[in-house]
Amino acid sequence: MKRYPAYDPPEYVDWQPDIEVMKCYKQTLLANEARWRIIEKLSVKQLLDIYAGLLRQRLHDIALKRWVKLGVISKAWLGTGEEAVTIGCVHALDRSRCTDGTPVDFVSPMIRNAGACHEMGMSLADMLRGYLATADSPTKGRDLHIGSLRDGVIAPISHLGDITAVSNGIALSFKLRREKRLILTWIGDGTTKAGVTHEALNFAAVNRLPIIFVIQNNQVALGTKLETYHKGNFADWPSSYGIYGATFDGNNVLDAYAATALAAEIVRSGRGPALLVAETFRMGGHATHDETEARRLFPKEVFEYWAKRDPIGCYEQYLIENYDLAGETLPEKQDSNRRVLAALEEQIVTEIEQAVEEALASRRIPIRPESAVEGVYV
Repeated sequence: MKRYPAYDPPEYVDWQPDIEVMKCYKQTLLANEARWRIIEKLSVKQLLDIYAGLLRQRLHDIALKRWVKLGVISKAWLGTGEEAVTIGCVHALDRSRCTDGTPVDFVSPMIRNAGACHEMGMSLADMLRGYLATADSPTKGRDLHIGSLRDGVIAPISHLGDITAVSNGIALSFKLRREKRLILTWIGDGTTKAGVTHEALNFAAVNRLPIIFVIQNNQVALGTKLETYHKGNFADWPSSYGIYGATFDGNNVLDAYAATALAAEIVRSGRGPALLVAETFRMGGHATHDETEARRLFPKEVFEYWAKRDPIGCYEQYLIENYDLAGETLPEKQDSNRRVLAALEEQIVTEIEQAVEEALASRRIPIRPESAVEGVYV
């Protein structure tokens, strides 16, 4: 994909595939036979849809970062470098629609999982309107934590950890109605230290709820390194709650997809919840306002290590080397694949540009004072 020196992490600007990293990327996919069988069945369309989702999330975040630099908004919470954890998981869910128009499966993302919103069907323009607090934003300008029940997206909660309990409520409703549906939610490594997280995991386990929890370990909570507040291995947690669990490479979107697909099969069959653990890294600050401090927290070698594992660059290279995306048998297959991916990227760039224009135009709509009591239940 095209790189943007003004907005991308500096390690991404001149990104090139690393031979050893790409070898490990492929070995990861082949190491688990059950996951590989799932990946093998993916059609070219599905593979390209996943690529489009990754691009959409990265470019959505770049649009926000551009707004910060231009002074349109004060700051933004980005998922740069962590997109695979979001896009891989969401694409493994059942996003087809029920008779009431909502998706079969639901998600409750953290703000850093913005990709879950657009991949579940939310409008990119609405997502951007949330940051602008316009009258026609999903929350009518009240909160940038946005969601859409009709698209199966439960809005994040700023009190981190509480969304796990809310997600349990959704899962419990599915179980009581005997519906073959599930909900997936992400938990940051910092949020694992909230008491409500453990209460939710225990409640889900005891009641065999149809829910997938994903611990998104990006090695840092706000400005605190993981090793200063965590002991042990997250991979041991599922067994302590007596539930199904697995780990996956949080920078490998196909590994994320396959691990989630297997978990969804178990959860949907009524065998209780699942707890997945993804190892990844946040290539910036907690938000755009503290990127300098984040850079001081880790040595540059850590950023360089994870930059080689850019989830978009690695997936792009994997597609180029291992598939025939154009549906043609050509000796120049890799060049043909690059053209297919470049054309798709142009489409996503256009999507983002149109959404930005629509969102900015919404600032002209006056907020109605009476909207303050609309959608309020207590």
